[in-house]
Amino acid sequence: MPEQKTFLAVVADDGGEMFEHPDLMMAGMNGMTPCLPVAAEMIPLPEGSRLFTLPEMPPVGYDPQRRQFVTIEHLPREWGGGRAQAVCAFMAPGYTRTLLPAADYQRKKQTLPLWAYTAVAWCVEDERFYVAASRVDSNRQWEPDHFDDRKLDPLVRRRLRHQSDNRLLEQLARCALDYHCFAAKNLFFERWEAPLPTSPACNSACLGCLSLQPEANECCPSSQERIQFVPTVEELCAVAVPHLEKARNAIVSFGQGCEGDPILQADTIIPAVREMRRRTGRGTINFNSNASIPDVIPRLAEAGLDSIRVSLNSVREKRYTDYHRPRGYGFADVVESVRRAKSTGLFTMINYLVFPGVTDQREEIEAFVELVEEAEVDLVQLRNLSIDPAWYWRAMNEKSNGIGMLAMMQEVKKRVPRLQYGYFNRTREQFFPPGFERGWPIE
Repeated sequence: MPEQKTFLAVVADDGGEMFEHPDLMMAGMNGMTPCLPVAAEMIPLPEGSRLFTLPEMPPVGYDPQRRQFVTIEHLPREWGGGRAQAVCAFMAPGYTRTLLPAADYQRKKQTLPLWAYTAVAWCVEDERFYVAASRVDSNRQWEPDHFDDRKLDPLVRRRLRHQSDNRLLEQLARCALDYHCFAAKNLFFERWEAPLPTSPACNSACLGCLSLQPEANECCPSSQERIQFVPTVEELCAVAVPHLEKARNAIVSFGQGCEGDPILQADTIIPAVREMRRRTGRGTINFNSNASIPDVIPRLAEAGLDSIRVSLNSVREKRYTDYHRPRGYGFADVVESVRRAKSTGLFTMINYLVFPGVTDQREEIEAFVELVEEAEVDLVQLRNLSIDPAWYWRAMNEKSNGIGMLAMMQEVKKRVPRLQYGYFNRTREQFFPPGFERGWPIE
């Protein structure tokens, strides 16, 4: 029998110092309902993750003596008895959270920043932090130890000297050095996936947009500023073609965090893709988008695009509309684009912005399975939705909970074995790796 592990609640004092609670077990939340984790969803805190406190929010733990969840107002007396704050994890990429941090969200006085908040515990037997999560992608190219800024700075300066008149390269230098975007850093390290931000405009007004938050919004500042111009075909090719020709596991991707949606710049991107493919057949060209204009998809495929990733927080129209807030298109357009993507030969992915308590609802699961089977979706990137949990819950007007994220993932994979799970975009050579039908993560 596997060793039974003990997961204690983690709490913090007013100064942010963290403690394992001596008497209470860890709890998580599915939606806004406290629950205990199942053993299979508890994994060691991934390398490169961070721990945060939830300001002025009392944590919730489980009292095994009374067999009930309790709100922890104060630290134990031997620790001074001060006010307790909840603790959460922001995980390294490649992992999908299964539980939200358990806390009294009604006491929250501010909207939390755009992070993906994950339930965390202290494992007594292993003497280390654990989180409620599942690894969904074995790609280790995105781990922090690959991104040494001491090596990066001279590479950026050298590239800028050689292409001093390229506005796109200047944008990516800022992304790499100021915003610490790993994809932008890859461009200067000449490896892996590199971004091609193209669009200053977007036809969605997503609640959790990372690149634009209106000043009047109740949320919080965006994580970075959007690109302010549309690069020319030559500016795009001058960045993309050398990367496609030389980089290890080369991918170039439209639709990154520092832009709106690239589908609005199709008249620039389509000739750019065609020119990239005229100059080189090497590497993978990917398109991340809200896929709001179905007629663009076949044109992209014909130009030489290899893969597309379509962003969705839900496959139910009302949930989708309440989060993405589309302007000038509807949910039906997105679904039609997914259908056309596969029918035109593109490797088709869904960027599924998942949230425990919403994504794992029975109605959502049925709608999701129906879409991936009908449209023959190849891969779903199970990405944690970065947003204040209570704010999102209210915005979705949710009342019920889900069956559990791990149970949802297991059920969907059992019903659609060919559907791959992941977190990152892939090269053409890795679209269908050996054994992808059997489970996740794929080694």
